[in-house]
Amino acid sequence: MTATVAELRTTAGIRSRARLLLQRTRRGESPWFTVDDDALPAAAAAVADLTAQRFPDLQIPFHSRWRHFEAGGVDRKGELDRLLDSSSDAERARAYVDLTVVSVLLDAGSGPDWSYREADTGQVFTRSEGLGVASFHAFTAGVFSSDPGRPLQADAEGLAALDTDQLAQAFQVTPDNPLVGVHSRTHLLRRLGAAVDRRPGTLFDALTADGPAVTAHAVLTALLEQLSGIWLTDSAIDGVPLGDCWHHSAVPGGWMPFHKLSQWLTYSLLEPLQWAGAEVSGLDELTGLPEYRNGGLFLDTGVLTLRNPGWSSETWSVSDELVVDWRAVTVALIDELAPLVRERLGVDAAALPLACILEGGTWAAGRRLAAQLRDGLPPLSILSDGTVF
Repeated sequence: MTATVAELRTTAGIRSRARLLLQRTRRGESPWFTVDDDALPAAAAAVADLTAQRFPDLQIPFHSRWRHFEAGGVDRKGELDRLLDSSSDAERARAYVDLTVVSVLLDAGSGPDWSYREADTGQVFTRSEGLGVASFHAFTAGVFSSDPGRPLQADAEGLAALDTDQLAQAFQVTPDNPLVGVHSRTHLLRRLGAAVDRRPGTLFDALTADGPAVTAHAVLTALLEQLSGIWLTDSAIDGVPLGDCWHHSAVPGGWMPFHKLSQWLTYSLLEPLQWAGAEVSGLDELTGLPEYRNGGLFLDTGVLTLRNPGWSSETWSVSDELVVDWRAVTVALIDELAPLVRERLGVDAAALPLACILEGGTWAAGRRLAAQLRDGLPPLSILSDGTVF
């Protein structure tokens, strides 16, 4: 691996480039956006006030896929634990990791017309909650396992053999209930099957081989080393796949890294690792997630403004420099927003790490504003293959 690739796989590399692009925007040099720093305190207030409303005791969980497994007030982790009752602690941890990995990889935008009806409760879920609940039931039904006698796993053989019809059936996809990128999601999981050693859950064994102390960045590094080749992008340097990295003319080397799904997966693995006895530290080494809820927060509060308002009615690709710029500035602005949110709530970084601010938080505020302004639609229309946004 070259030094350049190694740098692009670090959150320090993400942050330094993101800050550079935010500074460029502040100087008025971005062709895409302007930034209004006077609007940032109001954005922080919106996030802090919603956080206090949702979590009055400020006991805020991590931003994690496991929040979506709680949708509708159902204790699905408890259901999984009952199914795993006879399993060893290590096997239970591997199952948690298996579920988390496949569910996060299936968690890109569903589109506005898809929903999932849970058979046991009759509740109907959409968007991220729907994808989470659907993937949970697909996992417990053994959709990702090659062994009918061991359904509570996702193994290499089962993932590699997955076909679109299986996934579509598990997610209740029909012509009247379309899911964006269902074929791409299937392809992504098949590539995951080709990349993992037996099953994703062995990541738990690798991370804890030298003891229970694990840093959040070590989790991300392990994921990037193992999974960078699965992403459905052609971003590469000297044949080494970069994953969620995109060309941008104004950053060193011309590449802007994000690793959004890998970081979302890292955030989502923190609790399973802790449940298994690992001591996880360095939470704030991870960045804010550059997706359309967090990014939408800054557009909808006026912190960011498009130079051409007409661009909001166009459809953009994830590789377009406007989208890369938006995502990068979002990462840098979340870092500046976080201390303002903590100050308003009267807590410090130890009590409210970034993982909790996102949950409290920026993602929820971005979603609320989108619901109020555009019936839930993001402020920019991004052409997605179901594996980035």
